[in-house]
Order: sequence, then structure tokens, then C-alpha cells
Amino acid sequence: MASAPTVELPTFKGRPGWEFTDISGLDLAAYERELPGSPALGTVTPLWRFPDPQLPEGVLVTTLDAAPSQLGSLVSGADDIFVALNDAGPRAGTFVYVPRGVVLDQPISLTAVQAHTGTLVNQRTLVVLEEGAQAEVWEQFLSAEDELDGVFNVVTELIVGDGANLRYVCGQDLSEKSWMFGAQRAQVARDARLDWVSLGFGSGNGRVRMETRLVGEGSEARVTGAYATHGRQHIDYDTTQEHAAANTFSDLAFRGVLAGRSTAVWKGNIIVDPGAQKTDAFQESRNLLISKRAHADAIPGLEIQANDVRCTHAAAVAQVDPEQLFYLRSHGMPEAEAKQLVIEGFLAALVERFEAGPVRDVLADALERRLQLVLN
Repeated sequence: MASAPTVELPTFKGRPGWEFTDISGLDLAAYERELPGSPALGTVTPLWRFPDPQLPEGVLVTTLDAAPSQLGSLVSGADDIFVALNDAGPRAGTFVYVPRGVVLDQPISLTAVQAHTGTLVNQRTLVVLEEGAQAEVWEQFLSAEDELDGVFNVVTELIVGDGANLRYVCGQDLSEKSWMFGAQRAQVARDARLDWVSLGFGSGNGRVRMETRLVGEGSEARVTGAYATHGRQHIDYDTTQEHAAANTFSDLAFRGVLAGRSTAVWKGNIIVDPGAQKTDAFQESRNLLISKRAHADAIPGLEIQANDVRCTHAAAVAQVDPEQLFYLRSHGMPEAEAKQLVIEGFLAALVERFEAGPVRDVLADALERRLQLVLN
């Protein structure tokens, strides 16, 4: 086991990236390190269920012990205490490997459950697709109890080889008394494609970094995020789309629904490196506040070091449109139903980013169930 990390906890408003998330109330020493449990623990309700796939020869879904040297190549713990904690262990995790040219026709489903209150779980995932491979990996993080007080600490590395195609769906529905921290990074090679989905439903506080780096010419990435919060939940997403090669494309869209006194922040940055000409990048964040005390911040950013690019962004924070409510109520719809219909339409724009079929259906169902909880 590596030695314990010595990096200090980031100070609220004292370190870039932590301007909106106060973790002064977090005492890491009070949490015992523990490995996650199995999906069958307690009365855990998963975000989705998939049957175990029949894996072709050469495909690996195994422990991190079998992972090659790529592990740790994308995410460094040099200046991040939560990554350093993950490196120091104990930790659990999964290595997914799809060999060159192999196409999976069924999704790989991964689930980690935090079993006990007062614990810190380090979870790590490495997904590697070789040249021309295609796969879907769905990963979910859950708590065994609704009132579980814990820290869930995630590091994810996605390596998409030349011409490969990866869809990675990551959802967390942790206890709303828990802390959630994540450092997730993807590297997309020449002519490869990444479709990345993130769902943030649970946890009471924390921060997740999602970084996509397009390193090969002709590569592309689509990143979709959704969160629905209530009570005093706080969600913080920090996203980066880095274009490190020419003729690359990225499209990021986040949407949030906030009730109660919950808060959320999305801070996004598009980076275009020198020489990454013909970059086409877009990012947007839209938040719908369904109570007067809910609050959201949406902060887009651009760092462009090439002169032949197209980079745009959009951000909005708004209450439910009274004109839409008036229209629906004037046609005889009760206020509560009209409000729910407007909110569902707001989230439907995310679901429609996916082709009709199982993926769209699963995501729509997960969002609908979460929305029912938030509205009630």
C-alpha cells in the first residue's frame, strides 16, 4: 500500500476550482477506509439493471490487479488529495479491456455499493478500448442505506483507441448524507468517438471533475450530464473539453432541476491547443429552479490557441416559465400536473440526444424516477 497522502484539503474559495464547494465540515480522519460491497446489500435500488453479457474471447472485465501500465496515466494525485487518497488505498475497482476490432452488442454493467455508515470508499475504474473496438460500459455508485454518512471517492480513466467507439454511462444515487468526490478523465485517439453520460442524483455535497482530451485527429466526444436535487443537496461539476489535435469535435450539454434549498454549480472550459485547427466545440448548461430558495451557477469558459476554430457556449438559470404554466392551466390541466409536464419537457431535451432504443429508454426511466422523488 502507498503511504498516506500529505496534500491538504482544499480551502473553500482559496483554491481554483473550489470557489463554490465548501468542504470545511469534512473530517476525513473520522471515516474508516472500506471496500465497497456487492449490489445485493440491503435494499439497494439500482438506477438500471442489465443481464450479464456473453463476452467475446479476449474481452476482460476484472479487478485492477490485471490492469496494465495505463492505470494512473491520465489522472494524477500530485496536487489533489482525493486522487491521492484513491492512490493510497485500500481501493476497489474494475479493469475493462476490449481488444482490437471487437464489437460488443450488450452493455457491460458495473455496480459499487457503499455498505456502512462512517466509511470512506475508494473506487477506481479503467476502461481501455483498442483500435476499432466498440463497447458500452454502464457504471453506478449506490448506498446501502438512505441515511448512510460516508465518503465516496472515485477515479475513472477512459482510453479510447484509434477508430474505437465507447459509450460510458456513470450514475450516482448515493445517500444524501454522503460526500461524493470524483476525478474522471478520458483520452480519445484518432477517428475515435466517446459518448459520455453522467447522472448526479444523490450525495449531499462534493465535487466531480470530468475531463475529455481529444488527442487524435478526427476524434469526437459528446458529453451529457443531468442532475436533479432537493433539500440541501449541493452538486458541483467541473468539465473540460481539451482539443489537442486538428479536426476534432466536442458537444457538451448539462441540465439540472433544483428544488428546496439545493444548490448546483457547473463550470466548463473548452481548451483548444496550438495547432488544433478546424476544432468544432460547443458547451451548454441550463438549470431549472422549481423553488425560490434553490440556486445554480453556470460558468462557461474558452481558452483558444488556434485561429481556425468554431467554439460556442450557452448558459441559463431560470424559474419555471409562467407563460407555459398559464397555457397548460388554461386548457384545464391542474397546476401540479402542468408544472411536472414543463419540467419533464426541460429534461426531455437531454434524452433526445440519444437514438431511439434501450439507451434512451433507460435514461428516461432513471430521470423520471428521480424527478418524482424531487417533486414529492
